[in-house]
Amino acid sequence: MLKLFKYFFYTLRSIVIIPHLFFFIYSKSNNIIKKDIEKWNPSVLESGLYSRVLLKLLISRNEFRNVFYHRLGKVSLVLNLFLPKCNTLFITTKTIGEGLFIQHGFATIISAQSIGKNAWINQQVTIGYSNNSDCPILLDNVIVGAGAKVIGGITIGNNVVIGANAVVTKNVPNNCTVIGVPAYIIKRNGLKVKELL
Repeated sequence: MLKLFKYFFYTLRSIVIIPHLFFFIYSKSNNIIKKDIEKWNPSVLESGLYSRVLLKLLISRNEFRNVFYHRLGKVSLVLNLFLPKCNTLFITTKTIGEGLFIQHGFATIISAQSIGKNAWINQQVTIGYSNNSDCPILLDNVIVGAGAKVIGGITIGNNVVIGANAVVTKNVPNNCTVIGVPAYIIKRNGLKVKELL
């Protein structure tokens, strides 16, 4: 009886997953999704089994589903019925570079003008507007720590680390680490400093 139940469960899960695989293979965002998969599971670089790792991520990580559905666009409305995305993670940014990783999707809002490659965003983060039109631009390799707020028409430079619970409302130059409320620079180009933004 247990074997029959397992067989039924795996068959049902396969039926639900197959449309996701189809849209991955034929999506115009296929290469970007592959880079996302590499960020979420680097072992895929050795095996090259992107479809297998994709299926595993779709089943086990609903935050990844949000990223995957964002890449697919409108077709994701149908796929979401079969494998629901994380309902406390909101991604409204239109332009997001490859390699987006979201540590935990709990209570996270991502509403930037654009986000570069290899962004890493943690839980309870708000990236958003200060008014009806001003929202941030994040360049490449930005890490946003848990609980951080990045607000307004500002630019976050390349290779920036935003510490947990920091509040960033001013531009951050390249190669910096910022912390605090309001945020200030504690590391620039690998050297410890204490500079106001």
